[in-house]
Amino acid sequence: MAISAADVMKLRKVTGAGMMDCKSALTESNGDFDAAIQIIREKGKAIANKRADREASEGVVLGRVVGKKAGIIVLNCETDFVAKNENFIKLTSSMLDVALASDAKNLEAAKALMMDGRTLSDHVVEQTGIIGEKLQLSYFETIEAETAVAYIHPGNMVATVVGFNKAGFDIQVAKDVAMQVAAMSPVAVDKNDVPAQVVAKELEIAKEKYRLEGKPENMLDKISQGALTKFFNESTLLNQSFVKDNKITVRQYLQSVDKGLTVTAFLRYALTD
Repeated sequence: MAISAADVMKLRKVTGAGMMDCKSALTESNGDFDAAIQIIREKGKAIANKRADREASEGVVLGRVVGKKAGIIVLNCETDFVAKNENFIKLTSSMLDVALASDAKNLEAAKALMMDGRTLSDHVVEQTGIIGEKLQLSYFETIEAETAVAYIHPGNMVATVVGFNKAGFDIQVAKDVAMQVAAMSPVAVDKNDVPAQVVAKELEIAKEKYRLEGKPENMLDKISQGALTKFFNESTLLNQSFVKDNKITVRQYLQSVDKGLTVTAFLRYALTD
């Protein structure tokens, strides 16, 4: 049967598939619109299975705040050509909107959320068939705070969200700290928040370093504490030197704004790490 250009355009608008793929699906389904949609989705599953062993190391990282909730989502692809595509970025953004509007707090919960009648996982598979690359929804986490701010570094490869214990202060202060997290990649908010296994590993690294330097064995524990203090100062957010003024720490910067102001939580994701 003859397939009209209007039908092809309608299918393309619904699925996002290319003109030829839409025409082929409509031809195969004898003009049955719903069947054509299913054909395109099945093609996505087939391509997803075929490309399952590919590496999807490029992608889009987005962060956003909705009220007192903030989150980061990551949608991976194989090439930076796709990662920079406006429709791919828009898809990632729509997924983040859906996830933040829900009660989902982690990746698995986000994958099961519905968007336009299909789960986010189904959308990923469907778009795999349309784009022709392996796609993977690989990360979604949230924080909640009295004030939250998001920062996306140009290029959509690094995003951060930071939560604070108070409201009503200059939002530029929050943005400064979010940029600090992006640039300096802290491991925790403060030294007491660093996981015990990380502390133990840093101490062991320091002991081995000083041992190789010939320091006395009975002094290793004591001098390794100095290395641990340096690690805390360099790797925990509140103790880091503030990037806009390295004469003060991030904690001192916040206290100069409001003595009680502090960071309660943060998330950072970078494709390049």
